[in-house]
Amino acid sequence: MKMKSQKPLTRAEMDVMNILWDSTAAMTVNDIVERYSEPRPAYTTVATFLKILEAKGYVEHRRKEEAGRTFYYSFMLSRDKYITSVLNNVKDALFGNSAKNMFSFLIQNEDLSDDDLHEIMDMINKS
Repeated sequence: MKMKSQKPLTRAEMDVMNILWDSTAAMTVNDIVERYSEPRPAYTTVATFLKILEAKGYVEHRRKEEAGRTFYYSFMLSRDKYITSVLNNVKDALFGNSAKNMFSFLIQNEDLSDDDLHEIMDMINKS
């Protein structure tokens, strides 16, 4: 299944998205800042990333009536759908749209243990 191509995430945007993906509920900017390890980015930095992510179509915001003017952010694209999109782009651009070529490259260039290889073979045999 092909998805509409979205602009890729920067490392900093990915950090924000990982926090949102790991959350069970919509979050405020302060909630997101608090989830960072030290040194935490500034409130305004995270707010800027959220505006960019919203413009790219990755997040949306809503106001809760009881919260006044506070915005609550949630993801619009799941982590799995994002990963699928990124991997499909890599497969298309670097491996001639061949999953076989992509997996062959990964297996040949990763330092996999015998246990890892057996586990991969079990997954292949089960599918």
